[in-house]
Amino acid sequence: MYNLLLIIGRGIGQVMFQNNALSGLFMLICIFLNSWQMGLLALLGNVISNMAAYFSGYKQDDIKNGLYGFNGTLVGIAVGAFLQLSVESFILLVIASAGSTWIAGLFSRQRFLPGFTAPFILAVWAILGICLLFMPYLMLMPDAVIDDTYHYFQAFCLGIGQVMFQGRTVLAGLCFLLGILINSRKDAFYAALGALIPIPLSILLAVDSASINAGMMGYNGVLCAIALGGTDWKSLVSAVCAVLLSTGLQIIGMNLGIITLTAPFVMSVWIIITIRTLFYRLL
Repeated sequence: MYNLLLIIGRGIGQVMFQNNALSGLFMLICIFLNSWQMGLLALLGNVISNMAAYFSGYKQDDIKNGLYGFNGTLVGIAVGAFLQLSVESFILLVIASAGSTWIAGLFSRQRFLPGFTAPFILAVWAILGICLLFMPYLMLMPDAVIDDTYHYFQAFCLGIGQVMFQGRTVLAGLCFLLGILINSRKDAFYAALGALIPIPLSILLAVDSASINAGMMGYNGVLCAIALGGTDWKSLVSAVCAVLLSTGLQIIGMNLGIITLTAPFVMSVWIIITIRTLFYRLL
């Protein structure tokens, strides 16, 4: 039972690159406090994706370190964020959570670029496409929010909370930041930096205040900053560049009406890693 809790906790913590069960369990509690349904869905997605990894014969060390649990965790929460809860959405959750594990397995077979949350993105885009084509009645309509005032503290907190679709209370974002701090002060610094930088940039680029206040501009930056942030100035520059790029990609995606999920984060970090690798080879 103890080992199972470790795997589940690490799988949730790995959503924000924290290979720490205590951080993950703390984050899960925060999700439950915000929405018990989303808490259950996160837990369910985590368990299903880990089971898929176990029965697929994937490396035990990777499973224990939560490397197959975090995509399933995000899939579970995404189902609650985009779909009405029903038998159909439950079946889609099971398929997508297991599918995210198998996609992650494919990424693990190459060493060019890390998969990050790409398996989650592809799995959720697939089920959203299926729903749009065959089961549109399952889709939840987004709430229309009109707010001409910038709420900077709210934008900062929700920018962190939206990493796991927690955009209804600033408490979730603060708890997530505390969960990161439990494991790494460096990562907590970069998470805060990644949430802060998109706010003034989005204002300069005339993004509507409702999107900024809802944290929609910050969550990709949080992941970019943690993924690339290190202890030297080169990693700081890489992290900041990725945050800026992800903000631009998020704006483009939203203007095109795309449900971006964490695609701007993945694409930005892949681009920065590629540029950095080519640069070092030329030196």
